[in-house]
Amino acid sequence: QVQLVESGGGLVQAGGSLRLSCAASGRTFSGFSLGWFRQAPGKEREFVAAITSTFGITYYADFVKGRFTISRDAAKNTVYLQMNSLKPEDTAVYYCAAEYALLSEATRRSSSYRYWGQGTQVTVSS
Repeated sequence: QVQLVESGGGLVQAGGSLRLSCAASGRTFSGFSLGWFRQAPGKEREFVAAITSTFGITYYADFVKGRFTISRDAAKNTVYLQMNSLKPEDTAVYYCAAEYALLSEATRRSSSYRYWGQGTQVTVSS
């Protein structure tokens, strides 16, 4: 069993930055692919970024390319989402997710992940 806890959300002005963290407990992240998703009010949960366990390959949604960076620290059992140049449309609850050995397009589907955090609110003011 894997427990995930996100942190780092908050209120920021447009153009600002935040770094989200997702710490795992219960077992190591080793072998797990990790993803970030978000859900805005009245909208479906959508893929933001993912990083695979093998070779640390990263995937991004088109709307965050060049602005967000996903990374992982194996020693700390933590995955990060560095968010720069934030826009009001980035406002959402951000969730991290984990699943064993996901690759390629499977990392983009929320249905691929068994383990989810509780979410952290990100609000970007204009």
